[in-house]
Order: sequence, then C-alpha cells, then structure tokens
Amino acid sequence: MNVGVYGLGRFGRFWASLLAKRHQVTVYNRSPGREVPPGVRQASLEELMANNDTVFLCCAISAMEPVLNELCPLARPGQVIADTCSVKVVPARQMLSILPPEVSLLATHPMFGPDSARQGLNGLPLVLHNLRGAWESFSFWKRDFSEQGLSVIDMTPDEHDKAAAYTQGVTHFIGRVLSDMHLTDHPIATQGYKKLLDIVQQTCNDPFQLFLDLQTYNPYTSEMRDDLKRSLNRILDRLSGSLDSVSERR
Repeated sequence: MNVGVYGLGRFGRFWASLLAKRHQVTVYNRSPGREVPPGVRQASLEELMANNDTVFLCCAISAMEPVLNELCPLARPGQVIADTCSVKVVPARQMLSILPPEVSLLATHPMFGPDSARQGLNGLPLVLHNLRGAWESFSFWKRDFSEQGLSVIDMTPDEHDKAAAYTQGVTHFIGRVLSDMHLTDHPIATQGYKKLLDIVQQTCNDPFQLFLDLQTYNPYTSEMRDDLKRSLNRILDRLSGSLDSVSERR
C-alpha cells in the first residue's frame, strides 16, 4: 500500500521507518532539513496527499488544527487520514469538524515509541478506532499491525483519554518530577531506583511539548493530577504523624 507520513519529528521518523518495512512510504515535513529514514521517499505536501491511500499525521497535538486546515483542500474522497496523537478526544473532534465528510478517518495511538520498541513490537499496545467511514481500512490496519505482533485495541476517544490520563499521564508526570530532582545513578543504587531512572530517561527523551500537550489536551488529566496531589498529601500527613511521635519519645 502507498502510505504517507506527515511530520518528521522523533516519533514521525520512527513511524515512517516502521511502516516502510511493509509499505511504500513517502513523508513530508513543514521545516526542511529533517533527516529522512532509509527506504522512505520525501515528497511535497501536494504529492503526499495525491499519491497515498492512507496518510498518518505525526505532529504535536497542539499543532493538529492548523495541520488539518492545511490538508483540508488537498484531501481526496475515500482517502484515509489517521492521527497518531497521544490524546484522542480533541484531535478526533478536530478531524471530524475540519476534514471533508468524504474523507475517511481513523484515530490511532501507538502506545510506544522508539525507546519502548527497541526490544521489538511483540505485545505492545496500539489503539485503533474507526472515526468515520473507514471500516475497510480499519480491518486492513488491524490485520497489518497484528501481524507485526502488536496488540490492537479498539477504544473510543473518550475511553482512551480516561485510561491514558493515568496509564500514560502519571508516568510522564512522575518522570518530569524526578528529572527536575536531577537524580543520577550511584554505585549503591537499588534495582527499584534504576527503574525510576529508566522512567526519567524514557519520558524525558520525548519533547517537553509532548508532556505539556498530554497534560493540557486530555480532559481527564486534571483529575489525575488532583488524585496524585491528594495521595502525596496523605502520605506526607502519615509521615508527619510518625515524625511527631518519634520526636515526642526523644
């Protein structure tokens, strides 16, 4: 299949390379000079939209609306546009409202990236949902991704964001907090501590804009942060009570 990828950021380059193992892939990036993965052909935006059956959008969540407005006059009836954003409610709403009704839409979220896929794809989750008129394409990509060992999960954008606020939002939030503490490895570091450093490395390899977008565009992450603060305060309160008790016995 002829497949297009819009965006050559860190994830876009990874995604284009992954797709190129099984498909003819062309890529477009708004800013010139980005590295193009081997086996992938760079194209103009007009070529990207004219020559590909499915186009995956690998852009920041905060950039989705202007990107869709740019693509709107070039999208063809029956063409499939698929986002890859880490949140789903807002991009899904934008795609449905901006792109012509004759364009089929898929909402996707590969729950992995170049770091977590380094050891292979087997068992890694990928969310895939037919937003509009794309049942044939949905079946094709579900089969294609499953054949690569991915665990394909059909979820609505709202179901995804409710779950991802915790399964992804907590991880990125804790990773950024620990990074701000400037933790480093040490000869006496435990395995648990080393796993925390792994979380820092994995989350902070991504652009800070991704962290901001995860926390601001998912309608459920504010609830997650409130839960996190309440839990932290409960633990601190219990610690304070224990410290007071020890102090009294001294």
